[in-house]
Amino acid sequence: MITDMEPVQPRTSWTFVTNHARILARISRDPEIRLRDLAESCRLTERAAQAIVTDLESAGYLTRMRHGRRNHYEVTPGTRFRHPAEGHREIGDLLHLLVDLGPSAR
Repeated sequence: MITDMEPVQPRTSWTFVTNHARILARISRDPEIRLRDLAESCRLTERAAQAIVTDLESAGYLTRMRHGRRNHYEVTPGTRFRHPAEGHREIGDLLHLLVDLGPSAR
């Protein structure tokens, strides 16, 4: 039995919600949100937010349409989680929870 082990330090760099989920939930709350505001509300750079929006659009989770000088986003209903462990569930279930927890719901 080893007794000289150092105490385990808690890992503090992880979160339950990914940046992809945050971006998608924020877009669900405000489909007309500017990329700058999206990035700021998710505490990301504009470049990181743009890359995530592109990921989500490429994977079919949202569509982006131009309305004049602004983008309008629409979350695609019925899309499923990507990981096989949750692949049977629709992403909308998570979005409902995250949108309800968001700042505009308070």
